[in-house]
Amino acid sequence: MRRLFTATVLLVAAALCFGQQPDARPSAAWVKSGVIYEINPRTFSPTGDFRGVEAGLSNLKKLGVTILWLMPIHPVGQLKKKGSIGSAYAVRDYYAINPDYGTAADLKHLVQTAHAAGFKIIIDIVANHTAWDAVLMKHPEYYKHDASGNVIPPVADWSDVAGLSYKSPELRKYMTDMLKFWLKDFDLDGFRCDVASMVPTDFWEETRRQLEQIKPDIIMIAEAHEPELQVHAFDMDYAWPFHSTLTDVFENGAPASALRASWEQTRAQYPKGALEMRFSDNHDEKRAIARFGERGALAASALVFSMDGVPMLYNGMEVGDTAESGAPALFEKLPVFWQIAERRPEFPKFYTQMIALRTAHPALQQGSTDWIANAAPDRVLTFFRRGGGEEFFVAVNCSNRPFFGTVEVAGQFEDVTPRLDDKQAALPALPVLSLDAWGFRIFQRR
Repeated sequence: MRRLFTATVLLVAAALCFGQQPDARPSAAWVKSGVIYEINPRTFSPTGDFRGVEAGLSNLKKLGVTILWLMPIHPVGQLKKKGSIGSAYAVRDYYAINPDYGTAADLKHLVQTAHAAGFKIIIDIVANHTAWDAVLMKHPEYYKHDASGNVIPPVADWSDVAGLSYKSPELRKYMTDMLKFWLKDFDLDGFRCDVASMVPTDFWEETRRQLEQIKPDIIMIAEAHEPELQVHAFDMDYAWPFHSTLTDVFENGAPASALRASWEQTRAQYPKGALEMRFSDNHDEKRAIARFGERGALAASALVFSMDGVPMLYNGMEVGDTAESGAPALFEKLPVFWQIAERRPEFPKFYTQMIALRTAHPALQQGSTDWIANAAPDRVLTFFRRGGGEEFFVAVNCSNRPFFGTVEVAGQFEDVTPRLDDKQAALPALPVLSLDAWGFRIFQRR
């Protein structure tokens, strides 16, 4: 069976190299129309546990997100740990729950409550490495070794974790059985898989087949940017090149046209119909608001939420949180400062309106993306989203310089841009386009 899957992977890779794009695996409608919300249980609530997450579900329902992703819920390794509490991605026991978060009963109650409220809920799985004091260390044959026979990290500077080796059939069975356990016993809706491309593709493909026998309608997200992963194994991966370019444009002044180029390059490389998770903020970086400024952060999110793919928010973005402005909360407990919304009311207004707009319109979910030219391609992005009999025109100013000009857009359009300020002045209508510094506008064809 492993040889069969390996051959499949090689055929897919060869087809992509020669420009023959296979179809991406089909995904459920709720996946393609979803809005993902990443929750760090340590930071989401004052209590830093599952009950704190459950208490916040009503606010998340009002926000409009549909898929809740819990960062790793397992006990954290203490040997060679980083920071004062260690990384949640240094897992000590895949079958256990971090006692700081609560009990198995608490997690089951959270999942049941989330489902009753209409959410899908997934957990983070770190299949590439473990903590140095992990339960699996009693099986040294499950790990990677150097020439001297010593267990080694998967990457040199990941000193707090030890790399797993999928040359071991026993490890493969252990990990597949573990995923079945969480899916079956806790009624989860899928998994976000950490550094998925560092684990063999054939493992993910066979495991997905077995998981679907338990629950056919699941989601699997790869933290990776590898076309082959979406042919059989994963519903979506990370839009890493787009995110890197977004940072280069918004923070470093690269031309906005680089974002279009990045999108076009990925589209040419990936299976037909492939989904990517788009984001401007996540747990690995400083807050977008710290990198781009307040207006820049909103403009970046306007782009992310109006493009194709599936958008993701990291907890606290919706209020303009800056608790992680200095460093991401991977090794310390840095609670979200929810009260900042009182000083930045435009943030919850924007996200609530933007998510509602996207959720209401198929064209903004998985419609086509058609780029059009404008007079300032180094600063401004303009494109259509078309699908389901709808058409939207989107313009985003990726710079701190205002834009005023005309665009080649004909017909009658209604301005449906989220309103950040009740006192916003009336702006000229298409084909005249006016954008403030870091401004954005969204129009729907009548």
